[in-house]
Amino acid sequence: MDQRTSGADALTENNETAPALLGVVCGLSAALFWALGFAGTRHGLKVGFTPTDLLMHRFVWSGIVFLPLVLRAGISDLCGIGWGRGLVLMVLGGPVMSLISYIGFLFVPLGHGSVIQPSSATLGGLFLAAMFLKERISPSRLAGAIVIVGGLGVIGAESIGHIGADGVLGDLIFVITGFMFAGFGTLLRHWRVSAVSAALVINVLSLLLLPIYLLSGGPARIEAIGLSENAIQALAQGVLAGPAALYLFVVSVQRLGVARAAVFPACVPALTLLTGWLLLGEPPTALQAAGLVTVLCGFYLAQRQP
Repeated sequence: MDQRTSGADALTENNETAPALLGVVCGLSAALFWALGFAGTRHGLKVGFTPTDLLMHRFVWSGIVFLPLVLRAGISDLCGIGWGRGLVLMVLGGPVMSLISYIGFLFVPLGHGSVIQPSSATLGGLFLAAMFLKERISPSRLAGAIVIVGGLGVIGAESIGHIGADGVLGDLIFVITGFMFAGFGTLLRHWRVSAVSAALVINVLSLLLLPIYLLSGGPARIEAIGLSENAIQALAQGVLAGPAALYLFVVSVQRLGVARAAVFPACVPALTLLTGWLLLGEPPTALQAAGLVTVLCGFYLAQRQP
């Protein structure tokens, strides 16, 4: 009898652990893909792409690929999400949020956006999970949020002291986009939107912006930059940082909940600074490194179990 009970308990534990492990793997993978997207954005702006050019690479290609799937599932109700909710998700986690983020990189270095935006998403996710979804936030996670705020303060000090008003503006832009993405994650959980539906709908709705881009002379700009650079952006933005990362994050939210999944964007700063250093030759400054270390300490506290 005891052996049967022990076996049943082990089976139950395995059944509970597997979804959580999948959520962790998906969350970390999404963080890596976002980091590569940040590095790709910085590189793209340096070689001559505009924020709208990068936006096209981020959403249009995947939108074209996903359009037949959405048409088959039902365009009238957008795969069951509905047009109203679909448009809200597109703004908070799609092209509107991405465009604002790209603009931020025109004002500050890679190390600022890669730390501030994911950290703000973590803070916003914890706050919204507590206030909107009534999820319990442990003292450890609350302490982690406070430490993260301290790390953001260190990064902000560099903007004030070394970059000036433009640096402060860039930092504030990334705070806004971070909180936008936190709202996106919260609504996914609240509306119980499936991972597949969210990824499909956001990319397909982004095609609504394509006529504006075509009329603005965008194709001529990206053609002048060259095939190889466009291929890099199509991979970094259109595949990895776009639908792949979005899908993985949605799975993480569904498996772990908003509060726990919200800590994975905090992995992005370290991964972005590392990839920026290795791929772009942009080593972090002393203040950026200090802010990063502080944020990572906050991330550690925020992910601890109560």
